[in-house]
Amino acid sequence: MRSMRLWMYFVLSAVVFFADMVTKRIIVNEMQMNEQISVIGDFFLITSYRNTGAAFSLLEDQRVFFLIVTVIVTVGLVWYMAKMRKTGRAILLTGLGMVLGGALGNFSDRARTGEVVDFLQFNFGSYTFPIFNVADMGICIGVGFILLDAFIGAREERAQAQLSNNSLAASLDSDRKERTE
Repeated sequence: MRSMRLWMYFVLSAVVFFADMVTKRIIVNEMQMNEQISVIGDFFLITSYRNTGAAFSLLEDQRVFFLIVTVIVTVGLVWYMAKMRKTGRAILLTGLGMVLGGALGNFSDRARTGEVVDFLQFNFGSYTFPIFNVADMGICIGVGFILLDAFIGAREERAQAQLSNNSLAASLDSDRKERTE
């Protein structure tokens, strides 16, 4: 995985994007607005829903704001992916690729219709988790990979610092022994 070329992460972005577009198209073409199909009782439903806000319907009706932010985020993601391509940090690049695909999926909906098609609904007793889509999954899973990379990087830095400290301590100890002999 370390040797994956940058274009492979862009292919991953495209897979997330197209999976999102295909599933949304099926929902739009096959279901009426607010129609529900039970997949696992009341726990998991396919629900045709439109969202004019961000993730989980935050900041409703802010289309221009979201379009501008998404363009900025997309440019930043592509730039950062290109910058990080030679680091061998496959987990980070995988996460960035998934976030990019998800951001572009929701951007496409917002740019074309002013709303995002959401359809995956989970209920936990009386609590209904906000309805989401494949793009949202790509973004959330991608952020999980980015956080995992940060955690692994922090552990590696601590281990490297510990090795440096041990090496310095051994060097000082050696110098002290030479002076006393």
